[in-house]
Amino acid sequence: VILSPFILLVIGQPSKGKRPKEPGENKIKPVNKKVKPKTPKMKERESADSSLKSQSILTQVMDKGRFQKLAATLSLSAGQSLELRCKGNNVTWNYPSYLDTFKDSRLSIKQLDRYGQLILTNSTAADTGEYSCWLQLCNGNKCRKDETKTGSTYIFFTDKEELFVPTPSYFEIVYLNPDKPAVIPCRVTTPSAKVTLHREFPAEEIETGGTDIIYDVKKGFVYQHPTSDHKGIVYCKAESHGAPQISIKYHLLYVEVPKGPPSATIAASSSREVSDRVHVICTALGEPDVDVNFRWQYPGQESERPVMIQNFWRLINRGTGHTTRISKSVLLVEDFEARDAGTYICIAQNLQGETTVATTVELN
Repeated sequence: VILSPFILLVIGQPSKGKRPKEPGENKIKPVNKKVKPKTPKMKERESADSSLKSQSILTQVMDKGRFQKLAATLSLSAGQSLELRCKGNNVTWNYPSYLDTFKDSRLSIKQLDRYGQLILTNSTAADTGEYSCWLQLCNGNKCRKDETKTGSTYIFFTDKEELFVPTPSYFEIVYLNPDKPAVIPCRVTTPSAKVTLHREFPAEEIETGGTDIIYDVKKGFVYQHPTSDHKGIVYCKAESHGAPQISIKYHLLYVEVPKGPPSATIAASSSREVSDRVHVICTALGEPDVDVNFRWQYPGQESERPVMIQNFWRLINRGTGHTTRISKSVLLVEDFEARDAGTYICIAQNLQGETTVATTVELN
């Protein structure tokens, strides 16, 4: 009882000499001492986490209810089943488009309360590709992608019998446009496979790996700056612990067509007598891989005069190694009458705009 106040007095006295610091004494810093605040290294942490941020809502369901966050790439053996989950109550998925084209029953997508679910059973080498998901932000009927909540991974379904990702055709056309890269899409199912590019005639291996032609395991061979010298027929060869395998053939066509609305012309058949069959032909030139749509305005349209309209297109070689797409729309009037005489207008449209041409068709 006597010692307690004495101890309190000692603790309250100023220090006259050096003594051991009491626990916790350093927590209070002198006011007159400048202390440089220690800022957390947020930028470094953000850069380290930036690659994971886009993966945060996408996970793979493993055996026994375990979950695994996905890296940029994933390798599975063909035949394995896959289950992915994407956190959120309004999830949109993206996956190899052919699964939609063939309405594959192996693919199942469901939206549950807290996550979206993608299940792929009996996987094949053809399923190799990018699988991604994102959340949709909706306001009424308008929805947009939430860029902060996405997930993506590229999955290889390895198959030693199918080193190249199978395609529905045995021959493909690749357009070489001088102002954008061209891709030879010979993708592999085994990321470690050694892939080379070959020309059919003259038979030779094409030098790659520099700045001109590079190989991207998720895309194929990429021609960074296509020229007319690259045109011809090529194929890819892959090797991975066994006999080499050959891809399908790719026909490289060089394109040099000015970008813009279609270049269109219109002409009518010379026969314009009563009861004749009269053709009005609208022709448009453009890039080989750009679709052209046609619209018509003609006499008797408001009175629903019956006419036949046929559209078709083909590729033409201009003789200098350049390829152009020629699109045509043919309007046919059966039993030409006086009411069919007048102005025929054709509107040719592509993604860059539209061109309108017209001609007058009179009775002879």
